[in-house]
Amino acid sequence: MAEKHEQRLAAWARRGDAGAAPVPAATVVLLRDGPRGLETLVLRKSSQVAFGGMWVFPGGRVDAADGQGLDPADELAAARRAAAREAGEEAGLAVDAASLVVFSHWTPPPVAPRRFLTWFFLAPAPTGGVSVDRGEIHDHAWMGPAEALARREAGEIELAPPTWVTLHELSAWGSAPQALAAARAREPERYTTRIASAPGGVVALWHGDAGYAEGDATRPGPRHRLWMLDSGWRYERSA
Repeated sequence: MAEKHEQRLAAWARRGDAGAAPVPAATVVLLRDGPRGLETLVLRKSSQVAFGGMWVFPGGRVDAADGQGLDPADELAAARRAAAREAGEEAGLAVDAASLVVFSHWTPPPVAPRRFLTWFFLAPAPTGGVSVDRGEIHDHAWMGPAEALARREAGEIELAPPTWVTLHELSAWGSAPQALAAARAREPERYTTRIASAPGGVVALWHGDAGYAEGDATRPGPRHRLWMLDSGWRYERSA
């Protein structure tokens, strides 16, 4: 499975319609404290939809109805509504849009086959069981961030780079209240991804990386990147 995933990522990095209009989207990272610490809900997408087969957080595109009655310039308010709505549609959970804490924003590279400009939010998980439709969503699980990353490394699950980086960041906190408090205390980080080739795979580059402007993973200097290699994935960021 790991080899198949690396091949899919390499293909994703090489193809796409650079002229396709990007689509506003929103994702909610639902957090709870489990027996072994912080856990988050992840859903396995059907192979027939965008990000097929990957494990993702509940989310999707921002629909026109999500912005009804709002200031058209209030992008975050519409995104909050969309994220809460998707949690209900995909996981059967009633999430209060007002509880969502903005965490990050992701812009995919122009070569991505489908471009979703996505706000990531954190929120405390509501009570109640998760219910998936077995159509668009095939499965669900509550996982600790480190567990999810280890399972991807072992080839058991597939993750998209924004999901991987979000889980990596969440692994620094031991509880849901800690993660939510840290998110409230910081400015949301914006990631505009560039993809560069590397021996044995590809590299996602972000702001602050010496090779970001030219898309050159070999340029020496500060690092802010995710190595996505056949041998494994590794996040590197200079202090």
